[in-house]
Amino acid sequence: MAAELRDVPAPAKINLFLHVVGRRADGYHLLQTVFRFIDLQDTLHLRARGDGRIVRVRDLPGVPADADLTVRAARALQQATGCTLGAEIDLEKRIPAGGGLGGGSSDAASVLLALNRLWNTGLTRRQLMQLALPLGADVPVFVFGRNAFAEGVGEELTALSLPPRWYVVVQPDASVPTAEVFQAPELTRDTPRVKIADFPRGAFNGAFRNDLEPVVFARFSEVGRVAAALSQALEGARVRMSGSGACLFVECDTQAQADGAVCKIAATMQDQPGGLSALRVNQACAGLDAHPLLDWAA
Repeated sequence: MAAELRDVPAPAKINLFLHVVGRRADGYHLLQTVFRFIDLQDTLHLRARGDGRIVRVRDLPGVPADADLTVRAARALQQATGCTLGAEIDLEKRIPAGGGLGGGSSDAASVLLALNRLWNTGLTRRQLMQLALPLGADVPVFVFGRNAFAEGVGEELTALSLPPRWYVVVQPDASVPTAEVFQAPELTRDTPRVKIADFPRGAFNGAFRNDLEPVVFARFSEVGRVAAALSQALEGARVRMSGSGACLFVECDTQAQADGAVCKIAATMQDQPGGLSALRVNQACAGLDAHPLLDWAA
């Protein structure tokens, strides 16, 4: 058995669209969305321990250990398998919190995949996905490992082959709490269902949108303001929000287009006082064909 695994990637995701199509009796929302992985990623280093303890090497500001999804994922795997080993978890964060990019969910999924290998617990991908869902609705897709059309609360996944694309990812100086957005009484919860066959050809016409955008733009005005400023700076480019925000993105065909857009956004920040506030993120990211740990589970 390996004693440690280093440089384990945990990529971000964006939602190419997100429709709220209903609500279950237990309060969970029924969604339709497309998840795409991008090459913005956190990095994990994991070392096996013989005493069964799960130890964070570094603290995550504002997140106590018992609430940390990486710790919860490790403990879920221990409980499900009866494994007596523990682990030290060292997480290097690059995916912004409160951005709608799934960073915490991705970290949890990579811990499940990595510790399943490090501890030699031998669970299948399907079994790991079952452990992933109670950790959060976005965790299963990262274990699934493929860009996907998702339904239900996000756990009914169908693999999608998506064309090569680049994305300019921008986070305004804001973080958005997901729970507040989904609890908002003004949230649309009855968007008509779409068919997977309709995507991706028509994915970016008016029939596909993010139902959470109006709520976020109204309640977190900086996000809406930056979205409008980005569209103006990029000459009418369609600016979309990922998940519950606050991150916004613009799709580009090539890296050169994405890099050029990043420069235009930066110039807008400098040359137009009040046009754009300081941004936490302004970065070109490649869309991935699949999760980099796809072959770590059968």
